[in-house]
Amino acid sequence: MASLEIAHANVKQAQHHASPSVPRLLSTTSGDFDTANTPEVRKYLRTYGLTPPAVESFEVQAKRCLNLLALKTTPIEKYQYLTHLRATNVHLFYRLLSENIKELTPLIYTPTVGEACVRWSEIYTQPEGLYLSYTDKGNLHTILQNWPHNVEISVVTDGSRILGLGDLGVNGMGIPVGKLALYTACAGIRPTSTLPLQLDLGTNNKALWEDPLYMGSRVPKISPEEERDFLDELMAALTEKWPGIVIQFEDFKNPFPALERYRDMYTCFNDDVQGTGAVIVGGFINAVRHSGVPAKDHRAIFLGAGSAGVGVAKQIVEYFMKEGLTEDEARKKFWFVDSNGLVTSDRGDKLADHKVYFARDDNEGKQIQSLARLIDFVKPTILMGLSTIGGAFNRDILQRMAALNDRPIIFPLSNPSSKSECTFEEAIKYTEGRALFASGSPFPSLDFGGKNLTPGQGNNMYVFPGIGLGAILSKAVSVTQDMIYASAESLSTALNPQEVADGWLYPDIRRIREVSVTVTRGVIRAAQDNGVDREIALRGLTDDQLDDYIRDRMYNPFNERENVEDEVAQLVATASGISQETNGHATNGVRAAAHL
Repeated sequence: MASLEIAHANVKQAQHHASPSVPRLLSTTSGDFDTANTPEVRKYLRTYGLTPPAVESFEVQAKRCLNLLALKTTPIEKYQYLTHLRATNVHLFYRLLSENIKELTPLIYTPTVGEACVRWSEIYTQPEGLYLSYTDKGNLHTILQNWPHNVEISVVTDGSRILGLGDLGVNGMGIPVGKLALYTACAGIRPTSTLPLQLDLGTNNKALWEDPLYMGSRVPKISPEEERDFLDELMAALTEKWPGIVIQFEDFKNPFPALERYRDMYTCFNDDVQGTGAVIVGGFINAVRHSGVPAKDHRAIFLGAGSAGVGVAKQIVEYFMKEGLTEDEARKKFWFVDSNGLVTSDRGDKLADHKVYFARDDNEGKQIQSLARLIDFVKPTILMGLSTIGGAFNRDILQRMAALNDRPIIFPLSNPSSKSECTFEEAIKYTEGRALFASGSPFPSLDFGGKNLTPGQGNNMYVFPGIGLGAILSKAVSVTQDMIYASAESLSTALNPQEVADGWLYPDIRRIREVSVTVTRGVIRAAQDNGVDREIALRGLTDDQLDDYIRDRMYNPFNERENVEDEVAQLVATASGISQETNGHATNGVRAAAHL
């Protein structure tokens, strides 16, 4: 098996010795200067006098932040403000995000992160992660020593396929940074336990070479063989430095080689392929329920045959098989369209490896290039877009789907919004309000037929935080396909009764932390079923007990002040030789800290 070859990766022992007189702290990990801290806590943290004297409530802090945010006139300015807030007061940032998750997520991730990545070298102000260049090969383990925290999860990209924007080189760092912010906000993974990791492996984007502000290497992208050797060393170094680390690959142009090579040896997964597939399957399961059409009678056209589209389809194949179809019957439910038309085995061109599985051999010799003609030929119940062709699902296409189906399933999944195959308004208008809709980018609710309709968004943040947290808490040695599918199945059950009654395909994003608990539990149970878990004590917990266990281990930015107060109180009690039971309430102990 190819993955066994990585045992020979070159990992050098750390040779870096930081001077103890020059401590290096990353500002993004500090909540020490939080204006919610009491005077006693400030004295304990040695920040007394370094912030204004008022001790502010969370409500006052949030009001100031939202007022400042409102003064920013463009999404990128809002993104920069929130980046600065995360760097200077991390707990306040996550308090603000948790209470405004629906409004702020589009500003810290899609769609705004797309512009942030395009302009990364232009707007760069501070370190937010770790950069590893191809010239560092042979020394990766040493460089990892510069990261000052224990790491439980890392998001890794080479920047070669950022959203629908193409090869952005090291400008892709905005993706790991934003993704890990969502890991913290949605699943409570502590900020200090996350590592955004950008690989500088060259770029074929000539515009970046010519940009005087570009901060990456101005060399062509390395070969696949060179990238494989580099990743061999990286995966070994990361795991040696932080045993048990979960590694998520993101926005690689060709994600399949690394996924196939490392999935059975390291605790890793690819969100573009597996996370996207899982979140769409979660919404798809609910769409099938609402459609009234049995699973065996569905037919799907996919516009876009890239890695993400194929990853989604393969997981839907798994769903169809669980509904009683054979693998071959399930596979034949899909018709893929790429830039050359319908993907067939007799088209005459050489198909990329990942397309072969879904290539049609029953096309009766027809090489159909028109989406409208293919709809007439297939009569699909499902239309999915992963093409990054904005507006591809036009009025004619949507009306054809509405004529064929009482409840057509329309999923325009391309990001960012400008690349979406249609908007929610268009899907509703041209299907007379009957579309079962989910998109990749956010769209606003609208009034139609006397009802307020809310679009579903197949946002990966519904599943990847739970996949990562489930792997961490179960101490999984690998992330199996069953764990990925469990995240989808769990997501489909995470709607509350009102959401089900309203016909929603996804839960309210404002409940994301509770949704993540459900997804995490499903992932842990799948890890246990597969025997890849090492935290075997969790096997004996009931589901309710496991949910409590998950909640108890989630970082809560609202509790950080109290946690420090408790720490101070314990130190005071120890120093005075008096236990907390005889020293009164913890707050009394904190007040005593002022005299230390």
